[in-house]
Amino acid sequence: MTHTETDVGPAAGPAPGPVTGTAAGVPFLAVPPAIGGPRAPMVLALHAFEPPRGETALAGTLPMASLPAWRMYLGLPLFGARLPEGGVAAVNDLGRADYLLRLYAPVVEQACAELHAAAAELAGRFPVVDGPVGLMGVGAGGTAALLALAETDLPVAAAGVVNPVTAPQRVIAARERRTGVPYAWSEPARDAALRLDVAGRAADMAARSPVPPVLVVSGGQDEVVPPDHGRGLCSALAPYTGPDRVRHAVVPDLAHTLGPEPGLQPGPPTPGGVLADRALTEWFHRHLSEG
Repeated sequence: MTHTETDVGPAAGPAPGPVTGTAAGVPFLAVPPAIGGPRAPMVLALHAFEPPRGETALAGTLPMASLPAWRMYLGLPLFGARLPEGGVAAVNDLGRADYLLRLYAPVVEQACAELHAAAAELAGRFPVVDGPVGLMGVGAGGTAALLALAETDLPVAAAGVVNPVTAPQRVIAARERRTGVPYAWSEPARDAALRLDVAGRAADMAARSPVPPVLVVSGGQDEVVPPDHGRGLCSALAPYTGPDRVRHAVVPDLAHTLGPEPGLQPGPPTPGGVLADRALTEWFHRHLSEG
């Protein structure tokens, strides 16, 4: 159960329960810390294209319940409350027209670009610590979170991503296998794939000097982005980070999709999901206070 949108205010203390609303045009579900003082750090979390494909689903799948921080679960463009006219059918039409240029790239890049404004508005409305935030994402949401390290000046204390799409070619190949329809690569599509190859953007992330601590959780059963790709991302980041500031964790029973269809509500807890949640919680426990 969630509360409707409200202004909590820095002096109001933790809210009695989750709060829904919009911040800088971005739908959110804000979950207060279970324990802590009058102010707490903030973690921004982005859902996937696959289940969990909404704020409520992600909050229930990866709740990080013991983390003494506000968890702000944000909705992606073209999902949930921001479905275009025509609904899911219209989104599917975009994917059929050109999955990369009409759907995947616009959503990921807009989600990245709007993080800073959403974070600023949330910080003004909730009793959060004035300082760097945590970034968490799953699937394409993980890609957007990592892209923010390369393309924005959002102050980030730590990032944790689960099954991030390290390069768009991975989801394009999975879609080709599922539909039997080959993707027509164009020069603009190749340019977009290069921009969204987050492993290839490690040097851009290093411009932050240093790269914040990054945890990459890979599912051992992920056939879209197998663990080797998460390991490769960590290897690309390692030269730009200090000791123990980049970690790759493989959860053997975790698949690319973290829940059942239609993915708007959390499914029953799974061993893989519980382990991924534990890894994220421990990572942010360790590194948020350092920011």
